[in-house]
Formats: sequence, C-alpha cells, structure tokens
Amino acid sequence: MSRFLIKPELPYCKGCGHHLIVRNTVKALEALGASPLDVVLVTDIGCHGIVDGNFATHTVHGLHGRSVALAAGIAMGLPPEKKVIVYIGDGGATIGLQHILEAARMNVDLTVVVHNNMLYGMTGGQPSGLTPTGFRTVLTPQGYPLPHHDLPRLVLDAGAPFAARVVGLGDFSDVLRQALEVEGFALVEVLEICVSYGVKMNPDLGLRPDAQTGLGGANPGPRLRELARETGYEPGVWTGPTRPAFRPARRETASLLDMPPVLPKHSSPLAGRMTLILAGSAGEGVQQAAELLAQAAIAAGLYATKKSMYPVTVGVGFSTAEIVLSRSPIFYHGVSEPDVMVVTSADGLENQRKRIDQMRGGILWLDASLPVPETGAEVRITDFRGRAGARNAALYALLTILRATGVVPPEAFLEAVAESPIGRHIDPSRW
Repeated sequence: MSRFLIKPELPYCKGCGHHLIVRNTVKALEALGASPLDVVLVTDIGCHGIVDGNFATHTVHGLHGRSVALAAGIAMGLPPEKKVIVYIGDGGATIGLQHILEAARMNVDLTVVVHNNMLYGMTGGQPSGLTPTGFRTVLTPQGYPLPHHDLPRLVLDAGAPFAARVVGLGDFSDVLRQALEVEGFALVEVLEICVSYGVKMNPDLGLRPDAQTGLGGANPGPRLRELARETGYEPGVWTGPTRPAFRPARRETASLLDMPPVLPKHSSPLAGRMTLILAGSAGEGVQQAAELLAQAAIAAGLYATKKSMYPVTVGVGFSTAEIVLSRSPIFYHGVSEPDVMVVTSADGLENQRKRIDQMRGGILWLDASLPVPETGAEVRITDFRGRAGARNAALYALLTILRATGVVPPEAFLEAVAESPIGRHIDPSRW
C-alpha cells in the first residue's frame, strides 16, 4: 500500500473512474518524491469527496463548488514546496467556475483535478455545465441540448500556465505529475462515465470490461475515447505563458516574531484545559455568543478554538458550538465529554441528548423551561430564556457561567460584547 493512502479500499462504486484518479494522483506524488505531510488535498461535496478519510495527507472538505476557493486561501499561506491539490466534480466545477477562473487569473499555486463524469453523480444524475450535447441524463432523457464548457480553454484564457484533458483510463499519472510541477495554477480535466447514472441513461455506450482500468466489472472502456471525440472533448496538454505564482505581499520591515507580544488585558485562573459546549436553537445567537467567549478568553491570556455545528438548512433547528479554552497552545480541537454543557433550548437538548446521557462528570447548565435529562453531570437550572429572552439566552447563559466560575473574567466577556455589533443594542451588564 502507498504511504499516501491510509486505507487501500476506495469508497467508490465498482468500475467508477474515481478509483483511477486516486491511483494516478498517488503515483504522480510518488514520482515527485513528495511527503504526505507536504500535501494538502481539498475536496467538496460530491462522490469524489468521500475519499478524504483514505488519504494520509492533510485533507480539507468544503462546501459544494468551493474547494478551489478554500485551496486558494491555503496555498497563499504555504511555502512553495508544499503541494495543494483540489478534487472537484463537474457539478462543483461549474458551480464554482468563478473560483476556478479567478485562481487561474491570479496564478495561485495549486493543481485542480476535475472529475468530469458529465453529470451530478451523487444527487441522481442531473446534467451539469460539463454535460456534452446529446448526452442523456435523468432530466434530459432525449439528450442534453447545450454544448459543454471547455474548461482547459477557459483557464488558459484566464491566464493559467497549464491545462490538460485526459480520458480517465489507464495510466495518466505523468500528466498529473506535470501539473504538480507547474509553478502556479494547473488544471487537469479527467473524463469518466458514471457507472450508475451515465451508463443507465446511455446504454448505447456499450459496456465492456477494460483491462486498462484494472478494476474489473463493467466499464465503458474504449467507448469512452470515442465519446470524447464525438462530443468535442479532445484530450491534450496545453500551456500558457509562464509567470511567478501569486503570493500575498509580506511585510518587509518586520515579521510576527519581531513584533512585541500583545499583553492580555485580563487574567484567567485557568491552569490547564477546559471544554464547553453551548447548545441552542438557530437564530438565537449561539454562534455569536461562543465567538465572543473565545475573544474574551484570548483577551484574558488563554488560547481558544471554536467549532460550529448546525443543519444544512441554515436558520432552522439546532445550533451548537464547541469551545476549547487552554493555557497552552491547542493543537487538536476534540471534545468527547465536555467539562461544561450549556443548553438553552429544546432544539439544543435534542441535539446533545446522547452526549448528555454519556456525561459522567462536569456540569450541565440547563434552561428552566427544559426537562432534566438522565446524566451523570451536576445539573444547574437557570431561567436563561425568561431573563434575557430567546434571542439573547445563549449570551446570558455564558455570562452566568463566567460569573459563577471566573474561568474568564466576566468583564472581559462584557467588553467583547460591547465592542461587537450587538453591543449597540443590548447591555448585558444589566442582567
């Protein structure tokens, strides 16, 4: 097994071309002599993105169509010897086409690998902006009526120094290696057929086993090459004018290490590490309250991290924030059993019920309107919602806890609130 893969069995359908993209990416990285810890793989929503857990590299998983934007930010902050690779589908590539073109125009140092199976494979086989004319999908059973975007041409026109298109069969690792060696932006479009929806909707492709894939099962094989030619998807490697990769301007007069340390305005008695979970309802300021606590903790000389959790449909249901406070740097944000659990609404209680049930210690702060769940934690009941209203219940809850524990000085929290946009509308010192 390659040192770039933690698990050799990939999570794709049998015969899917995504297998070969991973194998060829690994082969290209090995040919470069790269180290897994010098590689960042950025993916987003789509079948391609479920491979994150297989890679031994750094991985970042983002929103649909946004992996190029995420990767651009990462690449701008890394030294040039690091490799930033983007995996994106044809759906995500056309959703995030502006991100791709801007990264090409700026010549950001990253390699984009487009998994073009010509439709939305994860969501049921709908057409994308890369579906070729005549290709049948669940929404266009008579054939897609429009021509597809020509991604390599678009990025070259935008200023990319390298673009390629390959048919996703056999060994195309050399093209990926070339892309990874480019200083600046490179895009490789890999043509595939979705073995679920593409094959089902286009039975005339002629399924046949292809020994080149090494995957077994039914694969489009040589017919994919014919389809590429018929639909104007000609393979090739194209280059544009070379220029330096985009790097953000750095201060020439002083580095962060040269600057004097910022002294904390407040002092915290926390000697080790404390974890806190704030659980409430969407639209009730949970995330903002957690961020203000983190700011107050930093102002008191602590390190702080925050992780947000809420449904895909923003603005409804639960909203939960995990907060870690520490006297020393935080290298891993992980909260299994929190020291403090704060629940301000029924949505928050339902979302965190399992974790509350598993608590064997710590303190559970519970709004007075809620039933007391089974838990091994010490339960403290306070009328957060009645005192501050639903919109400010999370804010009042955190202020109550700080006043009771002193882990972060309440005045530091009140200052953070006063300096925030909500400080113009409320005065929590009256609570």
